[in-house]
This record gives sequence, structure tokens and C-alpha cells, in this order.
Amino acid sequence: MPEPAHVAQGEGEFFIDGNFGITIKGYDELRLARAQQRFLDILSKETGIPFKREAVATQSHFIIQTAGPSAAVQQLGEDESYHLTISTTDVELKAPNPLGVLRGLQTFLQLVRINEQGFSVPVVTIDDAPRFPWRGLLIDSGHRFVPIPAVKRNLDAMEAVKLNVFHWRFADDQGFHIESKKFPLLQEKASSGLYYSQDEVREIVAYARDRGIRVVPEFDMPCHAKSWFQGYPDLSGGKDPSQSSAMDPSRESTYKLLNGFIGEMSALFPDSYFHTGGDECDMKEWESNPRIREYMQAHSIKDGAALQVRFTARIQKIVAAHKKIMEGWDEVLQPDTPKDVVIQSWRGPRSLAEAARSGNRGVLSSGYYIDLNQSAEEHYLVDPLGDNTAALTPEQKNRVLGGEATMWTDIVDADNMDNRIWPRTAAIAERLWSPEQIKDVDSMYQRLAIVSQKLEYYGPRHRLITEEMLQRMSGDPNPEALKVLAAVVQPPRMYERQQLRGDFTVLNRLDDAVSPESDTAREFDVIAQRISSGTATAQDWQQARAWLELWRDNDAKLQPMLKRSFLTQDLAPVSSNLRRIAEIGLQALDDLHEHHSVNAGLRQRNIEFLKSVAKPQAVLLLMPATSVERLVQASKTQ
Repeated sequence: MPEPAHVAQGEGEFFIDGNFGITIKGYDELRLARAQQRFLDILSKETGIPFKREAVATQSHFIIQTAGPSAAVQQLGEDESYHLTISTTDVELKAPNPLGVLRGLQTFLQLVRINEQGFSVPVVTIDDAPRFPWRGLLIDSGHRFVPIPAVKRNLDAMEAVKLNVFHWRFADDQGFHIESKKFPLLQEKASSGLYYSQDEVREIVAYARDRGIRVVPEFDMPCHAKSWFQGYPDLSGGKDPSQSSAMDPSRESTYKLLNGFIGEMSALFPDSYFHTGGDECDMKEWESNPRIREYMQAHSIKDGAALQVRFTARIQKIVAAHKKIMEGWDEVLQPDTPKDVVIQSWRGPRSLAEAARSGNRGVLSSGYYIDLNQSAEEHYLVDPLGDNTAALTPEQKNRVLGGEATMWTDIVDADNMDNRIWPRTAAIAERLWSPEQIKDVDSMYQRLAIVSQKLEYYGPRHRLITEEMLQRMSGDPNPEALKVLAAVVQPPRMYERQQLRGDFTVLNRLDDAVSPESDTAREFDVIAQRISSGTATAQDWQQARAWLELWRDNDAKLQPMLKRSFLTQDLAPVSSNLRRIAEIGLQALDDLHEHHSVNAGLRQRNIEFLKSVAKPQAVLLLMPATSVERLVQASKTQ
């Protein structure tokens, strides 16, 4: 995952043992040697077989043939293709440059499996290349600081699924989290001591390049900028800098400071692209400021939106003067926006199509907001060239560069970030790499479960963190009954979580600990659909009953534990409701299996109860409620 472009399955398997080794032929560089060692380290973690450097030097079962170098600074649209041939005795990986080698090595690792004879990969021939050149993940270090180890382990996972752009956002109203030597008050006044030194940034840029990942920085302007004003209040466009979130576009001093800052950051980040934000600007700050209103009148600027257009034009020239290409959110697209500006769409494919028709290139993020607790299926079925872009000409479609998953940290921190990003982002990675016609959701979920397990070998803590947080919440080293409840609840979707608990709260509750998508609940719902439609197997009936009995009986075990911790006391009614859901579900199973007619009044009361408990409670969704309602709805009334 991503599924390759072309696969020819053969017969037999290539077995992996302690004699496994790699030989690099053709073009070579230190990046390939490091990639080889990472590959062997991951393979060793999965198989438990220690692969030694001596074995690498003496064996040549795996030949890597690289035709030539990639660019010294990774470029948009570089060739990432590879050709992988696996026979029963040998493996050959060919690529035009190291980027293709990096992608092919990850494909091999995903093919590793265990059987009765040992660890192996299937005999297969793969020709592969990405559909889109821009396949990214945004990590927001502006709302909350994200420590370097968390950044690195997510870069490792990005390599595993062939993502190639790390969009790193450094500042928001809440904080400024990168070192500026020219304007040190930025981090000194607005970081609470949590910021990346320039040496740490260089370390991450190099770390990412080793994995075939470009690093695009974002500094949001002119809005989301309150943290800038703590050190440099004259930048503020409001009457009170402590309450302002918009820069002052009317002062030349604003552009002088931004020119110096952008120049400093441009030297730090070698990538060709520089993101300047530009979204969600509160025009009222400018329009209510007498001095800025006077400026607007003097320059025939009709409103705040027109003032932002003027600001964006100035910033674009500054970015270009530092030999960078500007990228910005939807709002920077205006009739006279320079055509080399890349538009990142958070508002939807329609605005992406508008950018393409205007002559600008674009990247889609709408539909890929992984902080909003949507399902992997929902993300998977969003396509940068979906319905709203169908009317584009071929030339216009070529301006759609790809997409980015976005990990905003309003209600996420470094502790639980991994289980919000993974494994669902692997589904987005497939959408951006694989051929357009690959859309089988059932296959995606089957493969996603395997990838989720394999990602643990790379370092992400998406599966571990839930268990650790449950232990912390309960004070119990093995909170089995709490795990049963946690397995069938999800956080509220979209922005309802913020509405129920608020932004920037302490993230130590069950809704912070559990995965955005319950695999158990999803699988139960699939079975409930089959039972309701009369297509269920005997195994479906057996599995549904086993789950319902588990949920029914769990309440008695869980209630005493919940009382012992202030972090779990509000879960008592959730657990009770799960028990009642299960009781209704078991009765519905009996009624359907025995073809009983049920009392219409009781049936309606049960449906009303199930609808009520499907709504958020303790900032959680009890996912089996809707599935059990399916069963009740399928029953016949007297």
C-alpha cells in the first residue's frame, strides 16, 4: 500500500534467511547505503533475523541497479519509478535514480509475509510510478509544539507509504516554534521555550531527504499571526497587539521585517517551495483600524479582501526575490495572482479546479483532514481529480499536482498524534500514488490492517499509545474491561469534538486515546448489514453473538474500575448504554434467527433508544448503536 501501477504475479516464493544480502551496482552514494541499512533494520524487526553487514558484503541475492543520481535538492516531479523483479532465487530492483530505489525497497518490505516454511515474499514483477508528484503530510507545529522524535518517526512512516512532501507549519496564534537569529524575539517571547533550533531544522531536512521527502515550510501570514506580535508588536494590524491576529499590511516596516525573515528561512529550507498561508483572515481588524482605513482610502482599496490581495502580491514578490515559489491556501487565489503560485485547497475540489482553470497549479487537502476523525474509506474515495475537476482540459488537469493529509494540532498533541495520522494516511497515500481506478474499499481495509501492523516496525506509536493511555486513565496495568469499551467507541467527527470539549484542552480522556475509526465496530456493522439483508453466513451469526455477549457482560466488570479514576467516572453511562445496546442486539438476533414477530411498540422504543445513544456521550460515539438498529429495523412486527 500504495498498490503498484503494474503487477505480474508469478509462481513460488523467495525465502528470507540469515544469508540474505544486498549488492548495490551502478550509481552509488551514501544515501543508498543508509537506505540499505534502514531496509535491513526494518526487515530484521519483522523477521527477528539479524542481518549483519558481513552478510551484506558476501551475499548478493538482492541486486540494486541505479542508473544515475537524483537532484542535489529534491525537485517536484522527479522520476520516482522503479522496476522490481522477484524470483524464487533472486531479487532485482532497478531505478533511474535513488528516489526510485527508496520506493522499491518499501514495496519489497510490504510483501514480506510469514508461512509454515518461514518468511518470504511472492514471486512477482512490478513496474511502478506515482500518479501524482505531490504526495504530502502536513504536521502543524504552530498550535502545539511537536518534538523532534515525533517528527522523525512520522517521516519514517511517510517513507513506508511513499509520501514525498513534509509540509511543516511553525507558527499560529498560540505559538512561534522555530529559531530566528535575525528576529530572536519571535521564539523568545512566543514559544514557552519550545522551538526548533536551526540546527535541528537542518537535521530534519537531511533526515527527510534521506527518505526521499521534500520539506516545505509554512509561515502563515497575514493572519493566524498573534504569536509574532508578542516580540514585534508593531507588526500588528489591530488596535491592541495582544488581541490582534492579523499583520498590518499598510506599513512598509511590516514588509521590511518579513523580507528579512523570509530571506533567513529561505536559506534554511532548500526546497523550491515556500508556504505563506493566507487563510481565514479576519478583515474586521483592518477595517476597524482608523490608520489602516485611511491607508485603504488613499490607495483606493475598497475592503479588507482587496487589502489582502495587495499584501499577497507584495509577499509573492518577496518570496520570488529569495528564489522560492510561493504556495498558499485557497484565499490567495485572485484574478491577478501570479501563475507560478501553488494553491493548496482546504475548501474543496471546486476551488482546486478554479485554480487549475486560472493557470495555477494546486494541491488538494479538503477531504484529507485527518484530525477530524473521518473514516479511512471517506479519505480514500476523495480524489484530487474527482467530480469537480472532471470538466478540466488535459492541460488544466496536469496543474493538479496531488494532495496532502493535514494533521492540525488544535485537539491533538505529540502523545496521541500517531493514532490520528496512522494508519488512515496510508489510504490517502494510495489515492495519491496508485492508478485512479483502484478504489476497492474492502481490499483497502484488508491491506490497511496489514500495513498498520508493519508501520510499527518503523516507529509510529499509533497502536501502542491507546493501551498506554488506558493504563494511565485507569491506574491499572491491564485494564481489560476498559479496552473492551475503547474498542467500540470513536471520537466525534468533524468539528463536534471541539464544540463538546473545546480547543487546546488537556488530552488525557478516552476520546483522545482511541482510534478515530473503530475496526471492531466497522466489522460488526458489515456483519449486521449481511444479517439484516439475509446474506449472512453461520460464522457471521456466531461472531455477532460473541461480540454482543462480550459487550453485555463487560459492564459489570467495568463499572467498579470507572469509579476509581476521575478520568473515567464520566464513562459509567457509556458503559451502561453499551450493555443495553448489546441486550437489544441479542434479542434482535434471536428474533431474526427464529423469524419471530416482535411487538411494534417495543420495537419502536428500542429504535428510539438506539438513536439517542448513537449521539455523543462523554465526548464519544458508541458505534454499535447504529449497527444494532439495523438488526432491529430488519425484524418483523406483530
